[in-house]
Amino acid sequence: MRPVQYFSDEYLDQCHGATPKQVLTFLENYRQMQAVEVKSKLISIKIPEPLLATFRQKCELNGLKYQTQIKKLMKDWLA
Repeated sequence: MRPVQYFSDEYLDQCHGATPKQVLTFLENYRQMQAVEVKSKLISIKIPEPLLATFRQKCELNGLKYQTQIKKLMKDWLA
């Protein structure tokens, strides 16, 4: 059986006034604290061929995997 968590009225008022950015920051920090292996989702995305080719070449020159770099860019943008 799970314990029930209670929140003070003051805390709930503070939460209701949170901006979307504050909510996203909280959720991302919570996700990082959990440190659970998360499955990746296969997606399809259209990227102009010259952009992708140049991106892949730059990653290659820097010894980086291009898909890993795309994920890093996404994480950095969310932060």
